Amino acid sequence: MTAMTPRRSPERASPDLSFLLDHTGHVLRSQMTAALAEIGLTPRMHCVLVHALEEERTQIQLAEIGDMDKTTMVVTVDALEKAGLAERRPSSRDRRARIIAVTEEGARVAARSQQIADGVHEAALGSLPAEEREVFLRALNTLVTGHLATPAESPQPVRRARERTK
Repeated sequence: MTAMTPRRSPERASPDLSFLLDHTGHVLRSQMTAALAEIGLTPRMHCVLVHALEEERTQIQLAEIGDMDKTTMVVTVDALEKAGLAERRPSSRDRRARIIAVTEEGARVAARSQQIADGVHEAALGSLPAEEREVFLRALNTLVTGHLATPAESPQPVRRARERTK
């Protein structure tokens, strides 16, 4: 048997942006999940409640906003209904369509969950020196609306993060 000679990995020409964005996104999602769990919500439930409050939306529209497949959306709305936070109702605009309507209790919970989400985001941004926060946010927004606005076509499906609606 011959021992393999260790090989050097190729030198990087630039920082590993994929790792940096993936890692920070993963940690931020885990912090958000833990924080919302304290009031019995998941990030998906929070997303549905907040966006259903904005305007009359169908389950399909909310699934698109939250980047959820049909099964995940059904499970999420079922959980919201069971908790008394939302319900499926006929649309006032289209009798054939059903919307997700947030109950009064759901609206109270959504307000609290938005405070929690804002707090998680503020804590992350607060870890940056004040003079770097605005630069960081401007740079991320430039990437999101510019070079990294549209996913590349790929033969292998790539899971995407929730899209911004505003």
